[in-house]
Amino acid sequence: MKRLLVLTIGAALASGACTTTASDARDVSLNSEKGAPTGAVAKLYRSVDREVTIPTGTTLPLTLTSPVASDTSALEDGVTAVLTGPITIDGRDVLPAGAQLAGAVTGVEDSGRVKGRAMVAFRFTSLRTGDARYDLQTEPLSHQAAATKGEDAAKIGIGAGAGAVIGGILGGKKGAGTGAAVGGGTGTGVVLATKGREVRLAPGADVTTRLTAPLAVRIGRG
Repeated sequence: MKRLLVLTIGAALASGACTTTASDARDVSLNSEKGAPTGAVAKLYRSVDREVTIPTGTTLPLTLTSPVASDTSALEDGVTAVLTGPITIDGRDVLPAGAQLAGAVTGVEDSGRVKGRAMVAFRFTSLRTGDARYDLQTEPLSHQAAATKGEDAAKIGIGAGAGAVIGGILGGKKGAGTGAAVGGGTGTGVVLATKGREVRLAPGADVTTRLTAPLAVRIGRG
C-alpha cells in the first residue's frame, strides 16, 4: 500500500514538471521565433530595468519651486525646480513631467548705484524621479536686471529743466543758467542715490536649461 502511494505521488510530480517545462519551452520557442518574450518569461523580462542615455544638449523645460533673487540669495543657496514636460527618447518617455531637480546659486550681484546691474546665476546638479536619484550636469542660468539708463537720463533732464524754470523766474537769464546747473545737480543726485532694479524669480517662474553631459537613466522595459 505504501509503495503504491509513493508511486502515485511520484507520477503526479513528474506530470507537473513536464507541464511546466513544456510551457517554458513554448515561451522560449516563441521568443526565438518572433524576437520577443511571452508568458512567464515576458513578465520576468519586463521587470528588469534597462539603461537609456539622454544626450548632451537635451533641453530641460523647468518651473522653479524655490525663489531666487539678486538681493536676497547668497552663493550656494539651494535652488529647486520640476520638469514641466516629459523628456522623450526614440518616442518613449524616459523622464516624466514633475521630475525634481536641485542645484545651487553660483553667482549673485545686487544692484549698484549708477553703475552695475543686478544679476543672479544658478545651476542644477541632481535629479530625482520616483525612488531614483541621478547626478547631472547642466549649463548655468544667469539673469540680469534691465538697464535703467533711459530712466536715469529722464531724472537728470527733469531736474535741470525744473531748475531752469525756477532760476528764470528769480533772476532772468543769469538766474536761469544758475538754476539749470542747480537743477541738473539735483537730478544727478537723485540718480546717484537710487539703486537699480533687482532680479527676482518667484516659485512658478519658467526657466530652461540644457544638459552639458550625457545622463544615463534606468527605465522599465514594459
